[in-house]
Amino acid sequence: MKDLDRHLRAAVGEFWSTRNSQAQRGAASDRGSRSAVTGGAQMDGFVRLVRALLIEDARVPDPEIHTKGQVKLPGYFRPEKEWDLLVVCRKRLIATIEFESHIGPSFGNNFNNRTEEALGSACDIRTAYREGAFVPGPDPWLGYLMLLEDAPGSRHAVKVSEPHFKVFEEFRESSYARRYEILLTKLVRERLYNSACLLLSGPEAGRRGAYTEPSEELGFANFARSLVGHALSFMQEM
Repeated sequence: MKDLDRHLRAAVGEFWSTRNSQAQRGAASDRGSRSAVTGGAQMDGFVRLVRALLIEDARVPDPEIHTKGQVKLPGYFRPEKEWDLLVVCRKRLIATIEFESHIGPSFGNNFNNRTEEALGSACDIRTAYREGAFVPGPDPWLGYLMLLEDAPGSRHAVKVSEPHFKVFEEFRESSYARRYEILLTKLVRERLYNSACLLLSGPEAGRRGAYTEPSEELGFANFARSLVGHALSFMQEM
């Protein structure tokens, strides 16, 4: 897709604008900032962008891309799991993607939850594929996109607890932003996910579409190339 950065900035801006609108509606009804967490739709701009890439660059038919409603897949350790975007072409599972965000002020507990969810989802679907849950075909492409709030709480170094054993050295004095970078890099290099993307953005500049990418390996362009290449290869074989 041409002007990929411009489209990505639009998705970032939409994220913060949607979140702000949800928070304002929540405050008006005395539900507080909780509505900005549970309101949903904040990642829709990213979902539309990826959908457009699949249609325009990989020539995937629009009806084969699922983002609402029919987005559940069978698991191996649980009956089913709902994904954010699926590509199912001619009964074959081509790709699955999770779109996540992590906004403060609580970065600690939520980071651990995101880690467990990402690991569990990948292990579940990979094992389900191995055990024949889907029509025989190529390994499905798994992707994970995270937008993390660029804030002091995500940037400052965090102490580790070592009551019995030492943690791995890369986690020592690491911020939550750095921990997400380590997590997503390892998820890809351990081949649990085919590609992952990490974006950092703050609420003020973010409304204008500003973001940073702490790692080229986890950049959106790399993420998009991997997905489009996989989908295009499949479509050319059809």
